[in-house]
Amino acid sequence: MELRKHDIRKYPPTSALLASSAGLGWSTISVELRSHGVSEVPAFVPQHVEVCLVVAGNNDGLVRRTAAGCRQEAMPKTGAIWLSPAGDSKGIEITAPIPQTMHMYLPTALFERLEDDFNLPIAPAQSIRYAGGIGDDVIDHIGRSILSELNAETAASRLYVEAASLTLAARLLRKYCDSGACASTGSSAHSFDHVRLRRVLDYIAANIGDDISLVSLARIAGYSTFHFARKFALAMGIPPHRYISRMRLEKAMAELAAGKLPLAQVALNAQFSSQASFTRAFHRATRMTPKEYQRRRR
Repeated sequence: MELRKHDIRKYPPTSALLASSAGLGWSTISVELRSHGVSEVPAFVPQHVEVCLVVAGNNDGLVRRTAAGCRQEAMPKTGAIWLSPAGDSKGIEITAPIPQTMHMYLPTALFERLEDDFNLPIAPAQSIRYAGGIGDDVIDHIGRSILSELNAETAASRLYVEAASLTLAARLLRKYCDSGACASTGSSAHSFDHVRLRRVLDYIAANIGDDISLVSLARIAGYSTFHFARKFALAMGIPPHRYISRMRLEKAMAELAAGKLPLAQVALNAQFSSQASFTRAFHRATRMTPKEYQRRRR
């Protein structure tokens, strides 16, 4: 399901890439943070559902979009959101610079994971309607939380982003589905069966040094990924990614105290892409660097 670089649409020279999820191993969403200058982009056909969130905008210009046989015009103020379904041509004109826009690309296969939770129409990714310059506090919160993971890696960033992208897809289906058939089926049982929960916790403990995905945990529990994430949070008081991040931190602290592994290996075991990212995350959690923690434990 991972989006490849050439799958993402091309931007004009007036658009500058500020940050990207490329290389982070995110499999359910691709994210780019961009600044946009004055430009006019000819019509193109997006291959994925695209959600644009203006992180830092302006109140002087307009974004004009021609799509689905109509023309939309909206001010790119901070917090404004644009939605685009997959497979439908659109053209864009920007009349004044936009300092920061977050582009989130959701692959069509992501929506298939929600089949157990929604009465999905045929081609659900194509059923999301065009919307321009709207406000949505839920999408804004999800987008900014994903952006924080892009800017500061944690021990469970990939797991968190996987859950967040599912929640984002569910929000689009629940509120912006043109077919009217994307209603949530709900869940008859909100509690997490004790045996299933124990099975999941044991799996996490046994594989804490590996890359644990939300899909694998949901499969072990016997729930859909969307329901699993909600049931786990209700049962444990924290979402899966935070629980796993806590377990990885405890394991890293034990390895640092033992002093048998180099810091780079401890970072790798905790699923960080670099020693520097691990050090920053460790300091945020403990107010100490890994080396300071080692010295205090000796």
